[in-house]
Amino acid sequence: MTARTRSGELPTQRSSSCFGLWRARAAGALAIFLLAGCAVGPNYTRPTTEVPPAYKEAGNFKPAQPADSNAKGKWWEIYNDPQLNALEEQIDVSNQSLKAAQEQFLQARAALRIARAGYYPTLSVSPSAAGYRQSQTKALFTPREVVTYPDYLLPVDASWEPDAWGRVRRSVEASRSEVQASAADLGNVGLSLHAELAIDYFQLRGLDSQKQLLDSTVASYEKALDLTQSRFMGGVASAVDVAQAQTQLETTRALDQDVEVQRAAFEHAIAVLVGKPPAEFSQPASPLAGPPPEIPPGLPSELLERRPDIAAAERRVQEANAQIGVAKSAYFPVFSLTGSGGFESQAIGALLNGPSGFWSLAGSAAELIIDGGQRRGVSEQARAAYRQLVDNYRQATLAAFQDVEDNLAALRILEREAKTQEGAVQAAQHSLDLSNTRYRGGVASYLEVTTAQSAALGDEVTSVDILTRRVVASVLLIKALGGGWNASQILNAWR
Repeated sequence: MTARTRSGELPTQRSSSCFGLWRARAAGALAIFLLAGCAVGPNYTRPTTEVPPAYKEAGNFKPAQPADSNAKGKWWEIYNDPQLNALEEQIDVSNQSLKAAQEQFLQARAALRIARAGYYPTLSVSPSAAGYRQSQTKALFTPREVVTYPDYLLPVDASWEPDAWGRVRRSVEASRSEVQASAADLGNVGLSLHAELAIDYFQLRGLDSQKQLLDSTVASYEKALDLTQSRFMGGVASAVDVAQAQTQLETTRALDQDVEVQRAAFEHAIAVLVGKPPAEFSQPASPLAGPPPEIPPGLPSELLERRPDIAAAERRVQEANAQIGVAKSAYFPVFSLTGSGGFESQAIGALLNGPSGFWSLAGSAAELIIDGGQRRGVSEQARAAYRQLVDNYRQATLAAFQDVEDNLAALRILEREAKTQEGAVQAAQHSLDLSNTRYRGGVASYLEVTTAQSAALGDEVTSVDILTRRVVASVLLIKALGGGWNASQILNAWR
């Protein structure tokens, strides 16, 4: 009698059932492993960088608070200049450098799609039709053999390499990071172009202020020359006084004309930035009206999210980190599944019938045993590239802090300098008035007048130059702070 277990099953039946269950579970686990796999290589963490608690040169700048004066997306609007706003809007439409950066971003996004294709199997179809005729004089030919026959073939071939070690996932991660870095590069190009346009625009307006000042001075010197000539005709002034007045007038006229040369260059630069030939663009004269608006610098830690160049550097660090995983996956075997199927028949009418079908399925694994140290070299190269980009990221962060500190210091010092220069202008004008009075009274020579005129004009030109530098420094500060850009803009750039 055969022994039975309490459940009534034979021992051999139970063993066979357990073995079948174990085999099914093992096959399922293997399938899950092949489908899900494990991504080798280090997981990414953002490199640490030293961030100061506050800006050294912030001075009396107030902390950033929600307000209309804070730089947002269209940061140039805080200057309340309709002409500048109209010019800035043209950059996004017509600037060729920005368009080139956009195309570079689209290339990176297309490369991500290429990397993603590695997740999926490839499928190909290659139908064919052929006719054959056998030689009747070949060896072992029999009269019963068919001499001529057609062959119709409709094959479907498929192949797939499961991402067992995460090579594809790391490649996709690297491509996604490059897309985001390219999006940040695009933002940085846009920020730089908008800032460059604003700087050129305000420098042009500064020259307009100088031109206005010099035009007024030329008119004043012409009247002084007329007065001196009248005094000379009356025997009160000498010919030397007339010559000095004439020299002062012509020298100032030359300075006035030289400003036009500089203004033309800035006008041409603005034309190129807005995508127009210089011959088709002109900017009406508009002297600077007043000091720049106050720009809150915010917190230093915010700079890491507001600077597109820092974001691009950080994204490339993640890209390099993913490349380490790609290099490490080369140490593990490559699994591949291939299959083919379709229909083949000598009669096209029976091509899709059941008996005409065929299929095959195969799996393989390949492992590189000896490569002379190639994989090790690639892995070391990837790690060195990662460390290099970490250093670049930290250097970009330090450079960003320097940019902010430089322009905060410039605004703070130039504001104080402007007040000092205002006093110098008033003192020079008072000195000129006294010299004119002394000259008319016959107490002083005209040399004293021309000296006072030169000093007064120089101080006024310096005052205009300081105002221009203050406005330009405000633009550079906005650029250093990232404008209205934010790192959140690149999160969905890869889609």
